[in-house]
Amino acid sequence: MSEEILKLGIPAGSLQKATIELFGKAGFHILDSERSYLPRIDDKQIRLIMLRAQEISRIVADGVLDAGITGYDWIMENGSDVVEVCELGYSKTSSNPTRWVLAVPDESKVTNPEGLQGGTIATELVSVTKKYFADKNINVKVEFSWGATEVKARLVNAIVELTETGASLRANNLRIIDTVITSTTRFIANKQAWQDKFKREKIENIAILLNAAIDARNRVGLKMNIKKSELESILKILPAEKSPTVSSLADSNYVAIEVIIEDKIERSLVPALKRAGASGIITYPLNKVIH
Repeated sequence: MSEEILKLGIPAGSLQKATIELFGKAGFHILDSERSYLPRIDDKQIRLIMLRAQEISRIVADGVLDAGITGYDWIMENGSDVVEVCELGYSKTSSNPTRWVLAVPDESKVTNPEGLQGGTIATELVSVTKKYFADKNINVKVEFSWGATEVKARLVNAIVELTETGASLRANNLRIIDTVITSTTRFIANKQAWQDKFKREKIENIAILLNAAIDARNRVGLKMNIKKSELESILKILPAEKSPTVSSLADSNYVAIEVIIEDKIERSLVPALKRAGASGIITYPLNKVIH
């Protein structure tokens, strides 16, 4: 029988804070994450280890970990043969995908990848970058960069660097000429662990709760009371995931409505509902939304 412990890797570094906050929203509280690479979690069936995102897919593929959270970019870079359980729509600063981009100094005359023929490219993402240029039949030398890659753009012909907004590249007077790969965060599993009944169910449970927390991040709950005679007009105003919940009140002339909405429309929707006759309007944050 398999040991009923799931060995789970979570990323240290840039994704660390966002990952711990996401687990908290999902109902898992992680302790000692700032002091230890073996943080505690309030689930006795999970054993955590914190590693660089670059390493996690390789270690999961080798079976040292049962599952882990890492980027699609590092799965591709390592050539890891793992189960991609789900995509997790979050990054270190937003819910947007990150990009590895090909960039040159502003003063460079190069305007496209073909202009780098015979040149040298510095990056941490060596294998993916080599494949990118090979697919385009462009002969370049790709060398590994040990960090601060933006600085090296003037020591080589171009760099391939990770960005979410492009702000750091612009600050270093660099110009993007192409996107090499777009990456999102992935929840992955070891293939043998995925065949284990306990581990698979545990991984699937975690995936459901993490995605529920992500889905809840930009939504709020909305409650209100309205006259039955105004129900049809109010329902026309309301967006809804499926359809609003309508409940009877002690006063038979009124009903209560509850619905989930995107938080970005709350500020325009609430005044419109008030003008349409809604009263007792309450909005509240959500921890999880499970579809």
